[in-house]
Amino acid sequence: MKSKTEILKEKIEKGKLGGGKARIDTQHKKGKLTARERINLLMDPGSFEEIGALVLHRTKDFGMEKQQYYGDGVITGYGTVNGRLIYVFAQDFTVFGGALSETHAEKICKIMDMAVKGGAPMIGLNDSGGARIQEGVRSLGGYADIFYRNVQSSGVIPQISAIMGPCAGGAVYSPAMTDFTIMVEHTSYMFVTGPNVVKTVTHETVSSEELGGASTHSTKSGVTHLTALNDMDCIAQLKKLLSYMPQNCEDPTLKIPYTLGDETREVLETIIPESTNQPYDIKEVISGICDADSFFEIHGSYAENIVVGFARLAGRSIGIVANQPMRLAGVLDIDSSKKGARFTRFCDCFNIPLLVLVDVPGFLPGTDQEWNGIITNGAKLLYALSEATVPRITVITRKAYGGAYDVMNSKHIGADMNYAWPTAEIAVMGAKGASEIIFKKEISEAEDPAQKLLEKEAEYAEKFATPYLAAERGFIDEVIEPKDTRKKLIKAFAMLENKVVKRQRKKHGNIPL
Repeated sequence: MKSKTEILKEKIEKGKLGGGKARIDTQHKKGKLTARERINLLMDPGSFEEIGALVLHRTKDFGMEKQQYYGDGVITGYGTVNGRLIYVFAQDFTVFGGALSETHAEKICKIMDMAVKGGAPMIGLNDSGGARIQEGVRSLGGYADIFYRNVQSSGVIPQISAIMGPCAGGAVYSPAMTDFTIMVEHTSYMFVTGPNVVKTVTHETVSSEELGGASTHSTKSGVTHLTALNDMDCIAQLKKLLSYMPQNCEDPTLKIPYTLGDETREVLETIIPESTNQPYDIKEVISGICDADSFFEIHGSYAENIVVGFARLAGRSIGIVANQPMRLAGVLDIDSSKKGARFTRFCDCFNIPLLVLVDVPGFLPGTDQEWNGIITNGAKLLYALSEATVPRITVITRKAYGGAYDVMNSKHIGADMNYAWPTAEIAVMGAKGASEIIFKKEISEAEDPAQKLLEKEAEYAEKFATPYLAAERGFIDEVIEPKDTRKKLIKAFAMLENKVVKRQRKKHGNIPL
């Protein structure tokens, strides 16, 4: 007769096998790790503590009572990642295709509640065929219970979703409400309705990869923030992402030891081209300002006319929002405005100071932009920056024209420190366009209108396309040499470390969604 201890060990070992060796082998053949392997790769060795390992589903319809697996298709628990407490759930595709049941959902909800109480990040490793149809509305209710907790946790603890397999139907809305989503290329996909439904309703023929693969969502929809080559790369990116953020909304940003030295960066002197219309890579400016190899870009393949990401400055974690002159001359459009606003709000939620680098010629004109709501979408970035209470510093490297000057963290919307390089041009519009309006009559009456336009353009540029009028008004705190930018920023962020902002009492604002 088996002892009670032997019975316990037997159950635990059975649970560790998930859906059995054959299904584990199938998972491996697809190039995917199992749920347990993913957790072991994510957590510090020996730190993971599983919760709910012996949970079983309660369904007795459709012969389900004959198919019982310990854990019910999801592994939940807590442990440490690089010494920091983290809560996690990992859906097990070897058990009912990772389909969500009532008890499966209860396990996820329990660990989400624990994460909020413990004030630590919540990581979801998603690999599921969707709701368990044998349970009907009970599985749908389970999804809604999870969604509700995503919303209640938002802005309290960081929430990160890794899509490491299928994620379809209602399942997609939980990752959509978390802070960051990572997808694995070629083995994961996300969509509300699959290819078969699409073909039936719209008569379009499309593959799962084309409809909702990692490439689609990282370049076209912007649903995913990062993509990974495989499961191992996905876990590595998860760990790196976590390293930039605090445990919760009450904690300060993470800081690694750093010894100040000569913070002058001569490389910044040579980045801006002589011609104001020649593009340059804003990432070179970011590299020259931040700690070596510390920039971690978010949404790198989506709305590339704006760059967002995390970096370190003298060891301190900061968020960066920067116009990219290499793409659409760095204009603000619908997608870039949404991208910048979303990232700004995350940083503000979790006390991550913001650095805004400006080279923006304005908003993108055109019927497509207007008809699709550039007004309200552009206002999202304006709203997000105006709302942010974290330390906010702006550096204008070149163009800051029109309403886009206001939107990009200007002094007028609450920026703490505003710097400009001598190459900065702060004006309502470019010299050519302005001259054509201001000097229209004079140019048209000239013997050589083209030459007169060039003269007036130079005249306007000398007077207005500079940072000095703004500096005279106090809209720019200091015009600085590019090489001194890093040094100035380190001092300014240190000065703002204990910044406190008291807002009007209200339930919440109404962001232009």
